[in-house]
Amino acid sequence: MNVKARTLPNGPLEAEAPRVVVLGDIAVDMVMGPLSEWPRIGTETLMPRSDMRAGGGGGNTVLALHGLNAPVRLLSAVGHDVLGLWLRSQFAGIDADIVLCNAPTSVSVGILHSCGERNFFTVAGHLSEQDWGALAGKLLPARPGAIALLTGVFLLPRLRALYPLIIGHLHALGYQVAIDTGWPPQGWTDDVITEVRQWLDLADHILLNELEITSLTGIADIEIAMIALASTLKADATLVAKVGRKGAVALRGGARTDAAPPPAESIFDTIGAGDAFNAGYLHAISHGETLAEALRKGCETATRIIAQFPRQPTQQHQSEGA
Repeated sequence: MNVKARTLPNGPLEAEAPRVVVLGDIAVDMVMGPLSEWPRIGTETLMPRSDMRAGGGGGNTVLALHGLNAPVRLLSAVGHDVLGLWLRSQFAGIDADIVLCNAPTSVSVGILHSCGERNFFTVAGHLSEQDWGALAGKLLPARPGAIALLTGVFLLPRLRALYPLIIGHLHALGYQVAIDTGWPPQGWTDDVITEVRQWLDLADHILLNELEITSLTGIADIEIAMIALASTLKADATLVAKVGRKGAVALRGGARTDAAPPPAESIFDTIGAGDAFNAGYLHAISHGETLAEALRKGCETATRIIAQFPRQPTQQHQSEGA
């Protein structure tokens, strides 16, 4: 397919269509910590560190791809308020169609604990209003090897009901479809599992973490759980388990592939690690690299991103002249 150069909404002329398109959630993230113990109600706690940044699963992945100098297209939304305008500005220089919703912009506060765990407090805001009708017409036919990633699926109720239709539409345009479900706020109920299985049956790349896979299958052993889940997918689908400090494991066609993360200093903030992994993985796969190489690049990207605090991947990318 020949793709003509065109002017991007927030940046210069792009000579080729992006290999990765992200349809998902962006939000304002406020990250603070570390917290040694949960405070009593009515008290004030001083945090030693904080970072306000563009986030959400879709936002984290897009910014990580931009940091890799990878052409990427973002289809998302923000609220029609001051925070929404700020959030949209964080994607300057990226091919982004970001719709304004008549709702407050979603904000998520992440509290990092000294033990390495974290809590999130999120206001859904504009995510509840994000609509497929506003995004569908903005999709372009895919170039060979292109992948569309669906993120924040449980936070986007108006899209959630249409995911089988959306996946079919993406396939018709020539995209492979990747999906990162995240964690359902209501937990992995029987109804949620049935719903998610319908999406995964259609997807080409399933990018989940260890706890999501064991919860989805009801099998505590991740090795057995992956085999069980992979057996229900399309024959050529790839199931990836992000297993934290151990790296990542993938099953495709009955064959297993592993990758370990590179050595890293003590990490303060692991929020968005899985999204950064997705960026490295999808960038490699969309360029025809092997599954082993894609897992390796996913682990490398995640390690590099979470080593930054505060994180400003867009500004860093520009300052490096990439």
